[in-house]
Amino acid sequence: MMTKTKTPAEAQVLPLNQILAGDCVEVMNSLPAGSVDLIFADPPYNLQLKGELHRPDNSRVDAVDDHWDQFSSFAAYDRFTHDWLKAARRLLKPNGAIWVIGSYHNIFRVGAAMQDAGYWLLNDVVWRKSNPMPNFRGKRLTNAHETLIWASRDEASKYTFNYEALKELNDGVQMRSDWVIPLCTGGERLKDANGDKAHPTQKPEALLHRVLLATTNPGDVVLDPFFGTGTTGAVAKMLGRSYIGIEREEAYRQAATARLDRIRPFDRSALDVTGSKRAEPRVPFGTVVERGMLRPGEVLVSPRGKTARVRADGTLISDETKGSIHQVGAALEGAPSCNGWTYWHFKRDGQMIPIDILRQQIRAEMGDAAH
Repeated sequence: MMTKTKTPAEAQVLPLNQILAGDCVEVMNSLPAGSVDLIFADPPYNLQLKGELHRPDNSRVDAVDDHWDQFSSFAAYDRFTHDWLKAARRLLKPNGAIWVIGSYHNIFRVGAAMQDAGYWLLNDVVWRKSNPMPNFRGKRLTNAHETLIWASRDEASKYTFNYEALKELNDGVQMRSDWVIPLCTGGERLKDANGDKAHPTQKPEALLHRVLLATTNPGDVVLDPFFGTGTTGAVAKMLGRSYIGIEREEAYRQAATARLDRIRPFDRSALDVTGSKRAEPRVPFGTVVERGMLRPGEVLVSPRGKTARVRADGTLISDETKGSIHQVGAALEGAPSCNGWTYWHFKRDGQMIPIDILRQQIRAEMGDAAH
């Protein structure tokens, strides 16, 4: 995967790798339209807390009771949500996408607003916390998860999804939509001068690593309109993405700036990830034949010993049928489909070799020519 280079216009106009002070809607409206690849948004949850919360030992829980999370009504919160989602969508490139994270207090209202605004929902992801805060009052279930909504700007958007990279991240198993990741604790949790949490809802870097690995490429521009203490920017910097942060609280901006100054990007050679096979150049089987890598009349063999002969036009013929490498394989197996590249083998020096080796050889040569 090649690192993107910015156009001169993007490089001059976008405030890349900066934290912008101010109201997120006003700041987003001041930025050029269609300039951002991905938005990660962690908006106020509107928790509607009533009074203080205490543990069984009567110690006070450091809950989210900051002024920025307080709204006078659901209608006020909905207006706020509509405004920032509209501003965010204007910034996205045609193939851009957005992630929004929330709790049961707000995520259902946000999801409806996203659909109303024209976003196309792709997945909801359950972030299951392996170390959630207990429910001290014992009147509800322990709140052990949050929900992320992943959406493209439009239904037709060709959004980025690094499927193979996520699969490799998950030990070769397809990534599911439930992610078990611990809360931000220990050395990762930022503290203020008094030793208290610098931000009550700081997200773990592991969560952002997965989001950015899955849905961006090196060189992409990632915007976070609720930057807080800068988790999105920290992970973007490590992974070779550019970030734009928006944060109105000075204390959070200061904490984020100090944090980002300590971040060292990964070595560029480590930023490429496993690519999708669908993105690789298409190689017709006929190319293998016309280049003499397999000759007309040569016999191909299936894993179960079925055979077919190569024809000059790149089709196969067996005793029962003829057609493409995929059609003949499917017919011989009585299956609805067949990947002929992995199904058929040829013999060289006493070894049975899958014909896909020949396709990969051609692809490698195509890649060398492109460089």
